[in-house]
Amino acid sequence: MAVKARQRLLETAGKLFYSEGVRAVGLERLLEESGVGRASFYRHFASKDELVAAMLDDYDAEYRTWLRTRVSELGNEPLAVFDAVAERARLTRFRGCAFINTMAEVTDPDDPIHCRAASHKAAVTDYLAELLDTAGIEAADDLAGRWMLLLDGAVVTASYRQNGRVFAEAKSIASAVLAAKSPKSATSPQ
Repeated sequence: MAVKARQRLLETAGKLFYSEGVRAVGLERLLEESGVGRASFYRHFASKDELVAAMLDDYDAEYRTWLRTRVSELGNEPLAVFDAVAERARLTRFRGCAFINTMAEVTDPDDPIHCRAASHKAAVTDYLAELLDTAGIEAADDLAGRWMLLLDGAVVTASYRQNGRVFAEAKSIASAVLAAKSPKSATSPQ
């Protein structure tokens, strides 16, 4: 039963923190919505911040597994990342990126919560570099950083515009950058 209480807390935290914000949702609300008692909460987590950290860890693992799987299903081409993220935004109650939202609320870069969110972004960037490297793209790490800027920008823009078309725009920019870097796109002087 204790595992179920922990899981209910994590699921409730994920829903509430994503829809309303980490700082806007207090412990009382989490307990009420999850149906978990205060004593049970403290058996699993020393503080609300510890719950936030655990929720981010779980979401990070779930998201990166989903992204890798979905990109593979879409042909494992680097540009498929943009299609996958656009699809997820379209099929969910999209409110931007949970990690960007959290970093906007927890701005101290040394805070463990902020560090977890930043680590997620670094891990996704590493995955982009892996995709680009596997596709034979030179300077994959550099390009992955640029693509992460495009993805994050598209996520934020889609959130405030409430319009997912920005992912196609970001993909178009990424495609142009990729074509310029690709050895196949280089034309030799005649």
